[in-house]
Order: sequence, then structure tokens, then C-alpha cells
Amino acid sequence: MKRLHVHVTVSDLKDSVRFYSQLFASEPTVLKPDYAKWMLEDPRVNFAISDNDDRRVGINHLGVQAESSEELEEINVRLKEARQASFDQKSANCCYAVADKHWATDPSGIVWEMFHTMSEASVYGDDRGESVDPLVLRETDKDEKAASCCRSA
Repeated sequence: MKRLHVHVTVSDLKDSVRFYSQLFASEPTVLKPDYAKWMLEDPRVNFAISDNDDRRVGINHLGVQAESSEELEEINVRLKEARQASFDQKSANCCYAVADKHWATDPSGIVWEMFHTMSEASVYGDDRGESVDPLVLRETDKDEKAASCCRSA
């Protein structure tokens, strides 16, 4: 069963963790100095927040978390059929996890991350300084590196 993923960039992580913990009646399943994640069952969502680190506050990106490589491939086939620019990222070290990913933008420029998490990681991510830029995804060859660790432009 797939899970909706929402990643929000916040201006104050500590206050936001307090707010979302109250809202969801649950403490984060992952809590780091610059990141928090709730794996909620009701509603079934992977909800993550990270500090703004000089980026725009608000929705960072949306996504679909697959529970298997096969499920991720099914999503990727549908993504290709939608004829939107996309970028594949294998074994990405991102958000304290290692995952295979497919990044895309919808026709309005909203960034989507389809992914399957394979293991935990001890650091936020090796690609932290790069950005997921909808315009780059549209104008860049699919094989060229145009996306990175959960960071939208």
C-alpha cells in the first residue's frame, strides 16, 4: 500500500515539531536537529518538515512512498505515460534514508517525489546543497542530474 508524502519547509523547526505533534497526536518517528518526520496511519501519510536553511518556507514537495521496488516501478511507468519531465535517482542518501527515487513536476510546476526507502542513513544527505528545480526538470535531459535531496528551489 502506498503512502502520500508531504514535505514542508518551516521557519522554526522546534515550534513546528511542537505544533505538528499536537495536531497529529503523535511524536515524530524521526527527529534530527534540522528535520522531523511522522509516519502516520490515520491519515496514511509520511509527513516531513525541515529547517528553511535560506529557502522559501512552505510546501517543499509532494510525493508517493512505495513499499517495494515493484510498486515504485509501477508508479514510474504511470509517470512516464503522463509525459511529464522526470529524473531518476538511484540509492539517494536523503532525509536520513537511502532510497530509489523518481522526481517529476506536474504541469503547474509542483515538484513530486516518488520513492522507495531501502534503509536508514546517519546524515541528512550528500546532495543537500542542490535543488529540485521544476524548470530544470522540464528543460534538462532525463539522464542529467537535475534533482537532489528533498530541496526545492
